[in-house]
Amino acid sequence: METQPRPFQLVVLGASGFTGQFVTEEVAREQVSPGRSSHLPWAVAGRCREKLQRVLERAALRLGRPTLPSEVGTIICDITNPASLDEMAKQAAVVLNCVGPYRFYGEPVVKACIENGTSCIDICGEPQFLELMYWKYHEKAAEKGVYIVGSSGFDSIPADLGVIYTRNKMNGTLTAVESFLTVHSGPEGMCIHDGTWKSAIYGFGDQSNLKKLRNESNLKPVPIVGPKLKRRWPISYCRELNSYSIPFMGADVSVVRRTQRYLHENLEESPVQYAAYVTVGGITSVIKLMFAGLFFLFFVKFGIGRQLLIKFPWLFSFGYFSKQGPTQKQIDASSFTMTFFGQGYSQGFGPDKNKPNIRICTQVKGPEAGYVATPIAMVQAALTLLSDASDLPKASARKHLQSL
Repeated sequence: METQPRPFQLVVLGASGFTGQFVTEEVAREQVSPGRSSHLPWAVAGRCREKLQRVLERAALRLGRPTLPSEVGTIICDITNPASLDEMAKQAAVVLNCVGPYRFYGEPVVKACIENGTSCIDICGEPQFLELMYWKYHEKAAEKGVYIVGSSGFDSIPADLGVIYTRNKMNGTLTAVESFLTVHSGPEGMCIHDGTWKSAIYGFGDQSNLKKLRNESNLKPVPIVGPKLKRRWPISYCRELNSYSIPFMGADVSVVRRTQRYLHENLEESPVQYAAYVTVGGITSVIKLMFAGLFFLFFVKFGIGRQLLIKFPWLFSFGYFSKQGPTQKQIDASSFTMTFFGQGYSQGFGPDKNKPNIRICTQVKGPEAGYVATPIAMVQAALTLLSDASDLPKASARKHLQSL
């Protein structure tokens, strides 16, 4: 990483956005944590100074720190202005990029950070963007000695670390894992900001290009150890959790598979197959979701349909997404559990002619996923880049050194 001192160790780009304001608050909270001996100089960045100031004032009020706005730097920059991004990147050791959808706004930030020797972290849940950035910029980032770390929020740290934790706890060889996400909401229900909804719309509308990207990568297949993990039906029943489930459409599968590839090719570890699902409750929820899914899959195929989905997220998602996002009460009352069911072979047994003879279940639990757990994960990832640089993979590693 860049060793020359920068004015700011951390810069939160897009701090005035819906998720950015929570990331800003989390950075401010981390500054006064009992385990931190000194303050890290940091700044917020975005297009409008007044909006950035309001975000800092909100964080100051919530944290009871009236002097906060005067302690944090402010950088004015615009995604559409490369020169302003360069100036922002030059002032930071690590940029926390909260500006999405990343397929439209992410690449200029990645480019500016690499060119100016700055590491960058995002909370992208868009597999196409993550994989495209890897193929376009990995070599350049490695040459510069910087780290471009995608998907460092709820997508996909719980999934990635959950699989690794499960493997480490298994007394044998883990061959396959299925994860099931369960979201717990309070009396006022749950809601997600429509930024996530937009990312899903554009992702589904452009699936052909993701397939093309993967086909052109010509990667050597990762070996399958043990029986091949079978895909569940689009709606299936999980007996262990007494709930119906559907496939999880975020970046988890993409991220976990890339991690498993890296561990196999660079550290010669046995790769783990992975599939991700989200529980949806009982039959009433299934019927509601089926209608929402049919509407979504029909409209997302057409340009005008995508415009309608974007304009009316509350209507077409049956209330799950809105332009306003969740209320603070909804956030405070929400949490998540990810349950991992793994299978494999105990010590002394192998996949040759043997069926898996051992199962393992682990869980990852946390607060509300999008606006509490994600900022915590993102900020801790940034602090890891700053404090644990000596433990990170170096540019001398093989070309599959991944950006997570």
